[in-house]
Amino acid sequence: MTQSEFSLISSSIPTEPGIYKYYDLENKLLYVGKAKHLRKRVSSYFSKTFTNYKTSELVNRIHRIEFTIVNSEQDAFLLENSLIKEFKPIFNINLKDDKTYPYIVIKNEPFPRVFFTRKKINDGSQYFGPYTSVGQVRDLLDFIKEYVALRTCKLNLTKNNIEKGKFKVCLEYHLGNCKGPCEGLQSEEDYMKGLEIMKDILKGNIAPVKTELKRLIRDHASRLEYEQAAMYQQKIEQLEKYQAKSTVVNNKTEKVDVFSILEEGDTAFVNYLMINEGAIVQTHTVTLEKKLEETKEDVLAFAISDLRKTFASSAVEIIVPFQIDFPEDGIVLIVPKGGEKKKLLDLSIKNVNYFKGELDAKKILRLEDKSDAQVDQVLLQMQEDLFLKEVPRHIECFDNSNIHGAFPVAAMVCFINGLPSKKDYRHFNIKTVEGINDFASMKEVVYRRYSRLINENRELPQLVIIDGGKGQLSSAMESINELGLNGKLTLVGLAKNKEEIFFPGDSQSLQLPWDRESLKLIRRIRDEVHRFGITFHRNKRSKGALKNELESISGIGKQTADSLLKEFRSVKNIKEKTEEELAKVIGKAKAKIVFKSLHSEEL
Repeated sequence: MTQSEFSLISSSIPTEPGIYKYYDLENKLLYVGKAKHLRKRVSSYFSKTFTNYKTSELVNRIHRIEFTIVNSEQDAFLLENSLIKEFKPIFNINLKDDKTYPYIVIKNEPFPRVFFTRKKINDGSQYFGPYTSVGQVRDLLDFIKEYVALRTCKLNLTKNNIEKGKFKVCLEYHLGNCKGPCEGLQSEEDYMKGLEIMKDILKGNIAPVKTELKRLIRDHASRLEYEQAAMYQQKIEQLEKYQAKSTVVNNKTEKVDVFSILEEGDTAFVNYLMINEGAIVQTHTVTLEKKLEETKEDVLAFAISDLRKTFASSAVEIIVPFQIDFPEDGIVLIVPKGGEKKKLLDLSIKNVNYFKGELDAKKILRLEDKSDAQVDQVLLQMQEDLFLKEVPRHIECFDNSNIHGAFPVAAMVCFINGLPSKKDYRHFNIKTVEGINDFASMKEVVYRRYSRLINENRELPQLVIIDGGKGQLSSAMESINELGLNGKLTLVGLAKNKEEIFFPGDSQSLQLPWDRESLKLIRRIRDEVHRFGITFHRNKRSKGALKNELESISGIGKQTADSLLKEFRSVKNIKEKTEEELAKVIGKAKAKIVFKSLHSEEL
């Protein structure tokens, strides 16, 4: 749209606050903006010459303009953020944060179950979060289970079903992790009291939890039940340690949000700390891509609005590094100069700088952002460093492992021209090897991989990396020799600890400089095969492939395993018991089998 074309419509533009939308000739939304005075703001795009190429390009592509009038600057701010998030116009700030975050849900049902989920369903259930990692959620739930006995079964515990005696208590009851509501051994009122304690812990409100525990101590002490009273006293001490670990400022500091920003060219990084009672209950850093001439104040305001909405913040106090225009009713913005709040801001700044440093470190190991010439240079360097006949444009890497001393599996990743070729990745279940034998497992998967490539007349890699050092490299070479591939591809072994590179038959290793580009690529490939293998492990777990370690022992069934777990609570505790102690629970014959199996590596 030219300036003369704009002059024809300028007088019809509203003068109230609102948002404006720019569309191109194909009716594609280019940009969404907010304004206190729509006519003044939009006219500014057509009344001056922009030095910024992107802004000039935007103006040249505008074909149609739409307006939405709102009641206040705050409404304009919120509507702009909502539309940018929904439509992602190509000239607006791009928030590179499309993750699906996990929540902790209290299910809307009798004796509500508590578990983590990535889906919010409007069924009356209560959700806490979102949290920035599954690990954080699991740690929280594990911590809470130390204080609250919650059911993990999926039984329909209606009053009618319980009264009819449809259910029986499971192992969790015998382990002390559940109070048996399925058999009516726990009232719903008592169960809900436990949930209230859990909610307080999730919110960071430790004080009411301690008050309830102290009440229980008094009740048990008055009945001379000193062991139970001591148990609750221990829980209070653990809670205080948990609170001390997470407290970063005076615990009288109530709900407050802290934000900091770091800019680098057209990219900005914003860190968010959610503080409750002096403790960090959430922390997250996002990356934003600037498209026009957005100021750091504009970028920070946009990020604050999005992050507060994402993490459902109710704090009315926001700590920022500089003054910004944030038109939200009831919000107090603070730019601290000293004291506890300045410490929080400094901590946020430390986090955003760390995040940026981590990204830079990861980029060093990646070739995605390099030009074709730079990639070629790295591969040529690798050819020279590893004395290869050809440039290693096709590289494959193998890693095998086992889960808790059982279930051997293996993974293989493929890199083409220095980049992952994920369609060529492969997982392997070990088929021919009895027990745990890493060398034999490596021989099997290498043979299976390259016999298949030969049968299908497919291209062989120039370089094969065996993660595991000399022993596994020798086993892999046995398969290569059996297949007649010696000299047709190069195998090297990568020692796990020192990143030493071994060649078949050599007693001495090759150690490349730590900052060598070829070694960085080898590290990247090694890390990728580890990641891919771990994913395989997790999938097997989720499909129920992992049996109880005790049940995998020949001659030991579910009933015996349950008896041991009921008595000793965990496999770790069972391993620490003597054969005589085990015999008291399951008899001498089975105790001998269990003890010998669990301690076979020590014999």
